[in-house]
Amino acid sequence: MPMPKTYKTEAIVLKHADLGEADRLLTLYTPNTGKICGVARGVRKTKSKLGGHVEPLMRCSLVLAHGRSLEIISQAEILESFLSIRSDLGRTAQALYLAELTDAFTSERAENYPVYTLLLDSLRLLERSPRREIFSRYFEIQIASHAGYAPQLHRCVNCEMPLKPVVNYFTPSGGGVLCPDCAHTEPVVQPLSVEGLKILRLLGRGDYATADRLQMSPPLAQELKQITQGYVRYLLERNLGSADFIERLRNEQSRRESVAR
Repeated sequence: MPMPKTYKTEAIVLKHADLGEADRLLTLYTPNTGKICGVARGVRKTKSKLGGHVEPLMRCSLVLAHGRSLEIISQAEILESFLSIRSDLGRTAQALYLAELTDAFTSERAENYPVYTLLLDSLRLLERSPRREIFSRYFEIQIASHAGYAPQLHRCVNCEMPLKPVVNYFTPSGGGVLCPDCAHTEPVVQPLSVEGLKILRLLGRGDYATADRLQMSPPLAQELKQITQGYVRYLLERNLGSADFIERLRNEQSRRESVAR
């Protein structure tokens, strides 16, 4: 049966880039096809019907046509604009980080409905809740797991013995936790406290409601951030621009608070 020339899908816009004089290349994440790229022709023109309907972090209903190498977006309707996110710089930065993680951990046209619902649930939570670092930690663990890189958090990745409630060590290259006796077997390790390991296990098997109930001291939050972002950086073999931007925002906020005191 021949493939239909046009089809309809909902999608979350991960990012866009200008193309030519008036077009834009969009990276979209869809529930049934996974990540796809499409061209919104003429979208940058003042009178374009697509203008304002296919911006990053929007959930849209789209009509697309199969092009020679890219999909062509012919119609768009906003389903969720996430206005509270888009009107707050901190929330926007965190949401763009989640979108960049989704883009980085997925391949084109590889259906993964749990990733779509993970991203959509994340945006909805950010829309109604204050920005919290724990949401990013949860997303990092979950997106890595959906991509097939769930960290081993219950047994030592070297000797395979059950982990004891002591300070253990996380190894990005080993894909999990080393016991104290095996910490020397990997070149780069990060100390992982008993409480830190408990929270990582909760984030790995829980949901956002679980994450939202967690309370962490600043040192514990920093410990988990170094571990999960280090793991992401190892898997992707690069830094993410949105993560760097969040760090600059945090440093600027700290500087302003220091001056105010």
